[in-house]
Amino acid sequence: MKARLKIIMLACLVSGSSLMMTSCGPKIHQRSGSSGKTGWAYNDPKWGGFEVAEYVEQEAGPGLVLIEGGTFTMGSVEQDVMYDWNSMRKRVTVSSFYMDETEISNVDYREYLNWIYKVFYDEYPELYLKALPDTLCWRRRLAFNEPYVQFYFRHPAYNDYPAVGVSWDQANEYCLWRTDRVNEKSLIDYGILEYDPEQKGSNNFNTEAYIAGKYIGTVRRNIPSPSSPDGERPAKMEDGIMLPSYRLPTEAEWEYAALALIGNATTSPERIVNQRLYPWNGHYVRNEEKANRGLFRANVQRGRGDLMGVAGYLNDNAAPTAPVDSYWPNDYGLYCMAGNVNEWVLDVYRNFTNQDVEEFNPFRGNVFQVLDMDANNEYILDDTTGRLKYRNMTDEESADRVNYQTADNINYKDGDLKSTIDKAVWSSQEEETGEDIGSERMYHNKGTEDNPMSSLVNDRVRVYKGGGWRDRIYWMVPGTRRFLQQDRCADDLGFRCAMIRVGSPSGVSGKKK
Repeated sequence: MKARLKIIMLACLVSGSSLMMTSCGPKIHQRSGSSGKTGWAYNDPKWGGFEVAEYVEQEAGPGLVLIEGGTFTMGSVEQDVMYDWNSMRKRVTVSSFYMDETEISNVDYREYLNWIYKVFYDEYPELYLKALPDTLCWRRRLAFNEPYVQFYFRHPAYNDYPAVGVSWDQANEYCLWRTDRVNEKSLIDYGILEYDPEQKGSNNFNTEAYIAGKYIGTVRRNIPSPSSPDGERPAKMEDGIMLPSYRLPTEAEWEYAALALIGNATTSPERIVNQRLYPWNGHYVRNEEKANRGLFRANVQRGRGDLMGVAGYLNDNAAPTAPVDSYWPNDYGLYCMAGNVNEWVLDVYRNFTNQDVEEFNPFRGNVFQVLDMDANNEYILDDTTGRLKYRNMTDEESADRVNYQTADNINYKDGDLKSTIDKAVWSSQEEETGEDIGSERMYHNKGTEDNPMSSLVNDRVRVYKGGGWRDRIYWMVPGTRRFLQQDRCADDLGFRCAMIRVGSPSGVSGKKK
């Protein structure tokens, strides 16, 4: 019996490294049985070879925490002291997703730069230079912040402090890179690819190029395939091995995760006893628990000129930032969802977004594009990065696709007013009045000779939330919102990543018995 048990254990160890299964995620063998609708057998070449993989539940990617979705009232619960009226309350529903436990730290971002340097610097040094954070964001006209310019990003003392000086554009590039590295490691762990240390230039692993067959890599072994002439093939999305893309969270996701109202849900179904002002209960930024009473819950400016407290008893023990896992996590297990640094979110800023967006997964910023293809219907790669190219679909191409939307849902031309008014009515009204009746005047950002004034609200401004070490307590409220040009950065602005949850909202452990 003992000998048999040893054999079974050995088999499990071998299978764990040779394309068999994991406790969560995919089982890398084909699903048995047949279709309940046609009776044809799955994964059988005699019956067409339709391939169906076993799959249990999505695994959480490195650094991510599951945020179980639900309904909540989005918008600010604090008095609108800025009189912006840009965060009116609205009931919405957010589907489940994953979010980083902490903000992206300096050491995290330097890992990204190290990879960019090794792969691209010889041929395309501009890609590395473009990815560098702007450490000059620390400079102030009448402040001695030069040591932070020199040391904050590179010195090991700040390894675990949040990365700042990173623009929205740079944060999105980091998300793309992280997706590819995580999926590359998954394929290596499952024994499909060997690690290739010689990746250079456009010949580098990225998820979309691999799925499209444009990147082969060093193959260890492929997936058994009854429908392939060779009996095997590269991994596909249908195998469930690779995770969805890392990305910035939407504004609704960020606000929902920050409030963490799951901590106030009672045993009675669908009851939340207390609404929250901050990511914790109460109206104070100090801890009320007996063991930590009086300690600050977040890295925040208490008052004019007081950013850290009095020597001997520093109120938040941070000047300027604090390590990304400081203070106490909220009820989702997320750190620093208030204070430390503000955080970029995915949305384009508009004052009245909360009134305009959908009730399910609200978001403003969609750009509907398609993968670019050549005359032979082959996907086109970017010669520099090796990524697939995207483009807008022409009117002629979209004519036969009833459900394809050409609007980008960002500016007044597509997403604000014109998309909701009949084009004929729109045109007739403009002809009668002789002027633009839409929101172009409000979002106009170029200025004219007669009217040099311009709006800061344009298609390239993105929302950021959460409050930072320079901010007053007002900005710690998750419903408050501000905006900045997506190519700008600041010394109190960082980011964290998110990922969609596929399948059930709660996972196996969350199923009701």
